[in-house]
Amino acid sequence: MNSKVILIVLGEPNSTFSEILFKYFSSKNFNKINNKIVLIGNIKLLQKQMIKLNYNLELYEIKDIKYSLKKKINVINIDYKFKSAFSNISKHSINYIEACFNLSLKLIKNKKAYALINGPISKKHFLKKKFPGVTEYVANKTRSIDPVMLIYNKSLAVNPLTTHIPVKNIAKLVKKKKIINNVVKINKFYKSKLKKTPKIAVLGLNPHCETNNTISEEKREIIPAIKYLLKKKINVFGPFAADTFFLDKNIKKFDVVVGMYHDQVLTPAKTLFTFNAINITLGLPFIRITPDHGPNYEMIGKNKSDPSSIFYALNFLENVK
Repeated sequence: MNSKVILIVLGEPNSTFSEILFKYFSSKNFNKINNKIVLIGNIKLLQKQMIKLNYNLELYEIKDIKYSLKKKINVINIDYKFKSAFSNISKHSINYIEACFNLSLKLIKNKKAYALINGPISKKHFLKKKFPGVTEYVANKTRSIDPVMLIYNKSLAVNPLTTHIPVKNIAKLVKKKKIINNVVKINKFYKSKLKKTPKIAVLGLNPHCETNNTISEEKREIIPAIKYLLKKKINVFGPFAADTFFLDKNIKKFDVVVGMYHDQVLTPAKTLFTFNAINITLGLPFIRITPDHGPNYEMIGKNKSDPSSIFYALNFLENVK
C-alpha cells in the first residue's frame, strides 16, 4: 500500500471547498506535510475558480497515482462540462461527483491510497433521497455495514446514533443493537488509531431521561445496551440528560458523547469547536473524512470561508495511519 497518499474528492463543484483548499495549499502547513495529496476532480474548473478567487497556485495534472509528488497539488482529471467558475447547485453535477467517487474508491481498493477526504455535497441533489447522507452512500459503495459518524475534535468527539432522518422517526430507530454497534466501533477506533482507551458517555433520548410512559426508550434500549457494553469492559457511562450534559464540568470527563439524534450532539459540538472538527466515518475499510461544513452556497466566490476544518483534517491524517 502507498500509505502516504491522501485522496481528496472535490465534491460539489459549486461550493466553497475549492476556496478552502486554496487557503490550505497557500499555507505553511502544506509545505510541512509528509503525505502526498491527490485531488480527484476537474482541473480546468479548479483553475477557473482559482483565477476567480485571486490565487496563484500551480496544479500538477497526473494520470496515475505513481506520478504524484509531495508538496505538489496533484490532480487526476475528471471530465465535467461547465460554463462559469461558479453557478447554482443543481442536478448537473450528479454524474461528475459519482465519477469522482468511483475513481477514488477504486484507487483505495487497489491499495493506492490509505485515506479519503471528500468535499461537501448537496444531499438534496446528489443522493436523491436514496440515502440519509453521504456516510451511508459511501458505506453502500464499499459494502460496509452499519457505518458510524464521528464528529471528532481531540478534546471531545460526538456521535449521533441516528443521522439525517426526520425527527418523527427517531424514537423507533433508537435500538440496543445500534448503540452497541456504535460504541464498539468508536472504542476500536480510539484504541487502534489513536492509541487511547476512550471514556464514552451515552445520552438519553427523552428530557431528563424519563417519560410518563411505563416503558421508555431509556429503560427498553439505552440502559440494556450500556449494561452489555460494561460487561465487555468498555468504558461507557450513562444515560445522561442532554440538557445539562455539555457543561464544562461534565464534558472534561469524557472523550466521546453518543447522542440519540443528529442535532442533540452536533449543535453543542459546533458551538464548542466551530470548524475545528472533522467528520470521520468508522466501519469502512479505510479512513474517510469530510470537513465539518456544507457547500455554503451563500458564500461561494466571496473568499471569506473559514478553512479550519480542512486544516484539522489534514493535520489529523499526518498523525494517523
